Amino acid sequence: MKSNRIFIAWLRWPLYVRIAIIICFLLLFFGQLIVILEPKQYHTIFDGIWWALILIGASFVTAYFATLAAAVFSKQHHYVEGKVAFKGKGHLIIVGWNEKTNKLLQSFQTIDPAMPIVLIDDSLKEGPLLENVHFIKGHGTEDATLRRANIMSADTLMITADQHENEVTADMQSVLTLLAAKGLNPSLYCLIEILTDRYVKNAERAGANQVIHTSDAVNHFMVEHFLLKEQLVALKIKRNMTLHKQITIIPVPASLAGETFLTALHHFLEHHVIIVGVQKKEGPMMNPPFAYELHPEDELISF
Repeated sequence: MKSNRIFIAWLRWPLYVRIAIIICFLLLFFGQLIVILEPKQYHTIFDGIWWALILIGASFVTAYFATLAAAVFSKQHHYVEGKVAFKGKGHLIIVGWNEKTNKLLQSFQTIDPAMPIVLIDDSLKEGPLLENVHFIKGHGTEDATLRRANIMSADTLMITADQHENEVTADMQSVLTLLAAKGLNPSLYCLIEILTDRYVKNAERAGANQVIHTSDAVNHFMVEHFLLKEQLVALKIKRNMTLHKQITIIPVPASLAGETFLTALHHFLEHHVIIVGVQKKEGPMMNPPFAYELHPEDELISF
């Protein structure tokens, strides 16, 4: 009990006092020790203290840089693992990692490379090492995960369907994520992907600003592409055609050959022309990736 009281009394002393006492003790101890071991080179305890100062100083510097390096590597490791909270504002949050998300990130980096994006996912062990993409590991339905993504300061939320679950379960999780997000930030603009008809209304009631019904979208694009192909093949001429909208085929200008589809979009928008696809030799390609490289033999499809 006596030793315990002494230890407690020691701990009550200010930290800087305890550190100073320990350093003085080490200086005296090693100073006297070196005088005993090397009396010919170190004649007095003051010579020994000078040597001890150099020894302890080198040890502290080495230990400091070792600790600093370990802290840096630990921070980097935690960042890659998605354990570091995001501190920015006005960012885009995407929930769920899949091929659609990968394409979305590529498109956004083409449109605005400086756009801050936070990816939330629980299936990835490490986040994709993409510029301006901050990875948060966790479930999008959990408040703690959404808070680490700084959802209160976010601009937009995109919720993609979980590819590892069946359609009904995936839609249920997406709606729960939407409810959690709206609960933390009611003014947040939210887009949600829904796979089944039964959850479209639930997503709208939960506060979705835009519901992307995947089956309807796929059906619409496949039918429209098929009808477009049929008209292109039937007419076999380069003139105006009608498919719910007025369609025009435009040869790729020589100045745009080798440029990206995004460059062509900007070029024709300046002339008040909207480009919606590329007519290739093997058939039409609607809404190609922005990074698609135009070939001289390609033609552009406009409305």
